[in-house]
Amino acid sequence: MYATQALTDLVPLAAELDKNKVTPGVLGFIVFAALAVGVWLLMKSMNRHMGKVDFEEAPDPDAVVAEATAGAGSAQR
Repeated sequence: MYATQALTDLVPLAAELDKNKVTPGVLGFIVFAALAVGVWLLMKSMNRHMGKVDFEEAPDPDAVVAEATAGAGSAQR
């Protein structure tokens, strides 16, 4: 069955509805709920993956040299 045939079958059912009122309906709710569940699952997965990250930043070699020379210069004064 084509989508246009399905819509023409549903048109008589929509005759008693107010034509000035447009609502998303059940399909809109289902799509919104599916998106919400998908976002929740992605956030849960992201938190689990971020918990596994063990990141320790290596010190910048230029900063270490600068601190050593600054510390040595102030110690001599």
